[in-house]
Amino acid sequence: MLGILGKRVARGGIYASTIRSQSFLFASKNYSSTAKEMTVRDALNSALDEEMSADPKVFVMGEEVGEYQGAYKISKGLLEKYGPDRVVDTPITEAGFTGIGVGAAYHGLKPVIEFMTFNFSMQAIDHIINSAAKSNYMSAGQISVPIVFRGPNGAAAGVGAQHSHCYAAWYSSCPGLKVLAPYSSEDARGLLKAAIRDPDPVVFLENELLYGESFPVSAEVLDSSFCLPIGKAKIEREGKDVTITAFSKMVGFSLQAAEILAKEGISAEVINLRSIRPLDRSTINASVRKTNRLVTVEEGFPQHGVGAEICASVVEDSFEYLDAPVERITGSDVPTPYAANLERMAFPQIEDIVRAAKRACHRSVPMAAVA
Repeated sequence: MLGILGKRVARGGIYASTIRSQSFLFASKNYSSTAKEMTVRDALNSALDEEMSADPKVFVMGEEVGEYQGAYKISKGLLEKYGPDRVVDTPITEAGFTGIGVGAAYHGLKPVIEFMTFNFSMQAIDHIINSAAKSNYMSAGQISVPIVFRGPNGAAAGVGAQHSHCYAAWYSSCPGLKVLAPYSSEDARGLLKAAIRDPDPVVFLENELLYGESFPVSAEVLDSSFCLPIGKAKIEREGKDVTITAFSKMVGFSLQAAEILAKEGISAEVINLRSIRPLDRSTINASVRKTNRLVTVEEGFPQHGVGAEICASVVEDSFEYLDAPVERITGSDVPTPYAANLERMAFPQIEDIVRAAKRACHRSVPMAAVA
């Protein structure tokens, strides 16, 4: 397979050798302020379509991405438009097709590898970490690996422990990888375009339960040149009493919690991290220095989590600004239960975020007193 792809590069076929500039295009045009609605699924699909149209080196590979149009229909219509050479259906062999993708990236192509769930990326983690993440450093910059690993991450609903794991902390601990986690349709379009254009390997963590969610998108977001910077968080809601950091589905939960808190006189600032590695430490610390309180929210396990890293960053850089202990809201330290009632207890809920923010603002009984 890799030999075939290499020959296509050599003879200037669909993978022509024309190289597009790596610099990101940030729209500077004047756009209408009227927003339309777009689902996260359509945002991802349109980003893939536009990047494949703009750059013949981009191709998609994974299980059921072609004939079935993607397990979650993210690649819908791409096989018909670009053909089986650029939308490649694979057997159920993550280690195999991930290795092929990394090899293709070594040769200058830009693979987008889809995992049906990031739990299955464990079969391919040697290629992701040892073959992709470390090659640029180990080759003294001679080898670039422009590859994207994307798919649903974390819990869905009723899929058990083996399909509910959040890998944000796992992959973000590895130098050489960039790790992105979109929340909205704007995030999905802008960050996926950035990931495909980036010269380094990117782990792109989506959420299955967000695919069907609709978000308003502006004309700027819909422009084919739209791209979001990697490593920059977004303040979704400004506030002055407490900072709440979150990513992926937990951003929505945090925004709902902020609405409840506002009714009780607590002004919460909600930060959508967007990028887990690199982490936008400056935005987080600037917010904490304003609010003097911090609540981190994530679905992953508590030990060595994303929230733990954020807590460490704030303690190192802004400790003297804190008026209360940092509150970490995480998934429970257990494999995800299958039963719906236990599953709900295993992951953060809106009321957990509300209670944590109240504790940070000294507006409720401390957890130790309740216990």
